[in-house]
Amino acid sequence: MPSDSQVHDPRRRSALLGLAGAWAWPGQAVDLHPEGTVLRVASFPDLDRGVRAAVARFSQLQPQVKVRITALGVADHHTAMTTALATSANLPDLMAIDVDYIGRLSRSAGLQNLASAPFGAAASSQRLAAYALAAAQPQPGVQTALPVDIGPGALFYRHDLLQAAGLNEADLTGSWASFVAAGVQLKRRTGAYLVAHAVDLADIGIRSGLRAGEGVYFDAKGEPIVESPRFVRAFENARAARAAGIDGRMRAWSNEWTEGLRGGRVASQMMGSWLAGHLKNWIAPESAGRWRAAQLPNQAFAAWGGSYYAIPKAARQPALAWQFLQLLALDTPQQVSAFESLDAFPALLDAQASPVMEKPLPYLGGQPARLLWRTAAAQIAPTASDRYDPIASLVVQAELMKVLDLGKPVDRALADARLQLNRRVRRS
Repeated sequence: MPSDSQVHDPRRRSALLGLAGAWAWPGQAVDLHPEGTVLRVASFPDLDRGVRAAVARFSQLQPQVKVRITALGVADHHTAMTTALATSANLPDLMAIDVDYIGRLSRSAGLQNLASAPFGAAASSQRLAAYALAAAQPQPGVQTALPVDIGPGALFYRHDLLQAAGLNEADLTGSWASFVAAGVQLKRRTGAYLVAHAVDLADIGIRSGLRAGEGVYFDAKGEPIVESPRFVRAFENARAARAAGIDGRMRAWSNEWTEGLRGGRVASQMMGSWLAGHLKNWIAPESAGRWRAAQLPNQAFAAWGGSYYAIPKAARQPALAWQFLQLLALDTPQQVSAFESLDAFPALLDAQASPVMEKPLPYLGGQPARLLWRTAAAQIAPTASDRYDPIASLVVQAELMKVLDLGKPVDRALADARLQLNRRVRRS
């Protein structure tokens, strides 16, 4: 955020007004909004913090406009937005969408196509992470939302525990087989589990190795592809981790999981780069200097999380919503500020080129880990989203648990997953 001296610097003020003029709605002056005009933004924690941080900057561009922010929990927010889009009632001017819901909501007829006039988002498409843009493109020429942050996958590990076990980073990242073998040695020498839960290996395997344009769970015709070699390998890796006894059977975000990471019972976690902020701020702040980051094992590159904003067709203030969205998604200082304060890895490539990427991170032992995350983000292929991805995820996870807990054969589990999806998913 700009300092007070920057705000009152005439050169700074001139630049801001020029930016506002560049964002003007065709045929509409940017400074003629009446006193009391309200821009309504619907978001969820902690994404709403980025909106609140941008309000001061937006107020310099639109001093007559009040920004009203509503933030519900992730599930409640998306339930409310789904209902609002279906009924065209109680819609905000700008709505947040988490990546887990983008496949379904991006196909809503109630959202503006930001690639078309008067928005013109297509002109900025080269400035944003291609894989994140693709997830909000239900068909060619349609862009229903813009990404504001992304989640390149990363491996976080306890450097001190690896040292105590006589291991190094290469033992974890070389291959999935070496990862599991390292987990066995770690458990024998320190008593710590290498992973909180074996499903982590499957989650990464399912998300990685996709070709550009390929869907995670469905092909271009909407047919389930859950019996593909990618799913077989992912399930087998998870099963190998469970058989080797290297997972603590702690599900992510549970109290046991948090305590496991905090107390050193779990030595690594594969998740989005944003986990670094959670570890530093509330999960394990006392472990500063003990954690490190690395690329995912077996040269895997996978997306894990991300956030978007869309403009409903029923928005009362579409011009202002578009202006605010550009501030959130396409303004480099704003993206860098959100990254530094919220650990929300920027979707904007200009922000990814910022010198802030090279800063050493004290929590990670002085490691310039953001450079790793930038490399990972550049390697993730643009994949197609599907409105039934959330259903497919639940079905696949249920079958994976039968493999891990009940010994169900992998091929039968995946075949059953395909049959369930064919029954539950009806294409219109």
